[in-house]
Amino acid sequence: MDWKLVPARQLAALAAKWDALQAKALPHAFLRSDFLLCLLEQFGQGRELLAYREDGAGWTAALLIQPQGKGRWNSFQPSQLPLGPVLLPDDEGIEAALQSLLRALPGVALSVGLTQLDSLVHAGPYEGPRLRRQHYIDTAWVDVENGFEAYWESRGKNLRQNTRKQLKKVEAGGATPRLDMIDTPEGVATAIKQYGVLEASGWKAELGTAISEDGAQGRFYRQALESAAAAGRARIYRYWFGDEVVAMDLCVHQEDCLVILKTAYQQAHQAVSPSTLMRAEEFKLLFDEGRFKRIEFFGRVMEWHTRWTDNSRQLFHLTAYRWGWLKALQDWLNRSKTRAA
Repeated sequence: MDWKLVPARQLAALAAKWDALQAKALPHAFLRSDFLLCLLEQFGQGRELLAYREDGAGWTAALLIQPQGKGRWNSFQPSQLPLGPVLLPDDEGIEAALQSLLRALPGVALSVGLTQLDSLVHAGPYEGPRLRRQHYIDTAWVDVENGFEAYWESRGKNLRQNTRKQLKKVEAGGATPRLDMIDTPEGVATAIKQYGVLEASGWKAELGTAISEDGAQGRFYRQALESAAAAGRARIYRYWFGDEVVAMDLCVHQEDCLVILKTAYQQAHQAVSPSTLMRAEEFKLLFDEGRFKRIEFFGRVMEWHTRWTDNSRQLFHLTAYRWGWLKALQDWLNRSKTRAA
């Protein structure tokens, strides 16, 4: 089966075929066509390609790729995308599929890199003279099982005690904490504006990376979450102290998995950890609801993640080289850089 290559924007016309494969191969809402098209619109360079293979029953493999220099290609991987847009269900055939893709790409393609793959889906091992696997990060998740009380009791004593103390401080200060949830398109624009205010209160404002409603990130998250909400696949949790929003989670979901895309809190209330208070109430609702079996963070495991879960696994990059000597040369260059450092 030969690869077919088309401009990535044609994903809009081929959405049904992508989504059918995505639902079978990697059912996270951020890998659905509508989410990816929003990313391409705001962060694409116009050089991205959609590569796919198909048989009589439909698509068997698909990915979004972009050129990275002479002869090098990588997955389309803006920072807002937790995993690479790579739908390769057949682990045993990945190396052969990538060698076939290298031959199909324009010009003389020397390597193709698949970024941020999930070891839960792609277990490997991936070893060979023309294949390199590189650790990216460890990511954490929460299994939603056995009820919230059992889960909460299994967490550290410090988390439980500190949450109670912080909640009492807030109430003693005269504020009434509450959690609400937006899951319809109509409330997304206001929520993104509120989220931007939270990010602007912290270190992201200093780096210039805070979301603003008129910036590319603000436009992307509004468009993507409105689209996901219209399909019943988005949730925005807001935690309030009285009339003030003090913490938020931006989430998408598909089937039995909910993914927390972004979290922000009001820096002025850092002393009472509003994001911790929000998450305790949010998780209780999710456990009680019983709809989801997993809550995914899809970010580098930080100390605060370990308060909520003991689970972690690897995300990794996978690079295929057209010839074995290219990988050997790259290995030698990497060792030389390490020795010189």
